[in-house]
Amino acid sequence: MVNTITRRQQEIYDFLVENLDDFSHPPTLDELCMALGLSSKGSLHKQIQALIEAGLVEPMNNLRRGIRLTEHQQQEEDMLPMLGYIAAGRPIEVIEQQESIQVPESLRTSKPCYVLQIKGDSMIDEGIFDGDFIVVEKRSQARNGSIVVALVDNSEATLKRIEQKPGKVTLHPANSDFKPMHYKPDQVDIQGVLVGQMRRYH
Repeated sequence: MVNTITRRQQEIYDFLVENLDDFSHPPTLDELCMALGLSSKGSLHKQIQALIEAGLVEPMNNLRRGIRLTEHQQQEEDMLPMLGYIAAGRPIEVIEQQESIQVPESLRTSKPCYVLQIKGDSMIDEGIFDGDFIVVEKRSQARNGSIVVALVDNSEATLKRIEQKPGKVTLHPANSDFKPMHYKPDQVDIQGVLVGQMRRYH
C-alpha cells in the first residue's frame, strides 16, 4: 500500500472486498452510495479517490466503468495461508509453514479458511488422495458426519469424518484398510471443517 488510509476508507475497502461479487457488474458511485447507505456521492468520491491513490482501487478514467479492485488486490484476496501437511491415516503432527496459496472463491467460505496438504490414503473413498490440497474453514464445532481436522491429545492432527456421542468421539476413515479411532471428548479438539479440495496433476 502506498498511502495510509483512514478507518472510514478501510471500511469502504472491506465492503468492496466482501461484496463486489454480489454486484452484476462493477458498481457505480451511485450504486455504491446506495449499498453503503450514504447520502453524499461527493464524499464517497473523495474516499474512493484515496483508495485509488493507495493502489487498492483501479483509476476511474470513466466512472461508468464502475469501481474495481486492482488486479494485485484481487489476487491477494484469493490467497489463503498454507499451514503444512495433515495425515489422512494415522495422526501426525501438523507441520506449519509460512506460505500462501491461491484458492478460487468457489472452494472456500466467507469465514476464515486455511489450506493443508494431505499425506496418506485413509480418506480415498471420499475422493481425498495423498498430495491433494484441502480447504478448511476454521471452526471449533462440527455436525456429526462432517469431515474435520481433529487435533488429538493436543499434539497430533488428522483428517476424518467425525461422530460425537456422550462420552465418546469416533474418527472414521474412508478406507476399509483403516479402523475407526475412538477417543474421549476431551482428547479431541476440532480445528476446522473441510469445505474445498484441490488437486495438482502432473
